[in-house]
Amino acid sequence: MERTTVKPLLLALALATSAPFAQAATTLVYCSEASPAGFDPSQYTSGTDFDASAETVFNRLTQFKRGGTEVEPGLATSWDVSQDGLSYTFHLRHGVKFHTTDYFTPTRDFNADDVLFTFQRLLDPENAFRKAYPAESPYFTDMDLNKTIKSVDKIDEHTVRLSLNNIDAAFIQNLAMSFASVQSAEYGAQLLKEGKAADINQKPVGTGPFVFKRYQKDSQIRYAGNKAYWKPEDVKIDNLVFSITPDAAVRLQKLKTGECQVSGYPRPADIEVMEKTRT
Repeated sequence: MERTTVKPLLLALALATSAPFAQAATTLVYCSEASPAGFDPSQYTSGTDFDASAETVFNRLTQFKRGGTEVEPGLATSWDVSQDGLSYTFHLRHGVKFHTTDYFTPTRDFNADDVLFTFQRLLDPENAFRKAYPAESPYFTDMDLNKTIKSVDKIDEHTVRLSLNNIDAAFIQNLAMSFASVQSAEYGAQLLKEGKAADINQKPVGTGPFVFKRYQKDSQIRYAGNKAYWKPEDVKIDNLVFSITPDAAVRLQKLKTGECQVSGYPRPADIEVMEKTRT
């Protein structure tokens, strides 16, 4: 009997990094349900867009442990909270590399400037990047984080402080969400200089486990495993392919024929079919 696998993308990535077949393969194909609108996680609210960018290309200061909502260190190795709960000091991870692509070559590692760029663009409507590339940041503003966060300050190259206007008990969890993905300040500056600010939404650069290669709307997205990833044990495949397949029945058929190894969002009736064909 054929073995079929249906998982949301986060579990798909877990499969890509730990399952026996993934360790032996160089490419994993994920049957995704739709084309993403773009690749800047701060601009969207749907799982389709987050799967194609935040969960593949980017990291955040904090992150959720796989399979749950417990928070663990991400680009920040630790953080201190002031006694009044209004100040969070993040100690940033050393030696983290931004992706090298055909359109960007970083000259330095991740540091505090990237955190400032990421959050100042979300907070300040007058930010130069915001003016060059209009952005709404709906998730960020819907959660009132634009009102909660008072300021973002660089203490040194690897320390930043986020000050709040009011206590937010879920603040650390909020920073682990997709919209808080950390962007490269150096890449942003390059785009502004070239007059191509909108490319941040079409040609992403992050620090995540996969490097964006190319996107063909309604067809596929291709990524390469990030060989310089700060958690090298999490990257065990050379290539990740999103095979964009809106029809759930077609996704099921692709699983059965081996055209993709992982899929998501099955029809309820298909789950029963797949359980019967599981080996």
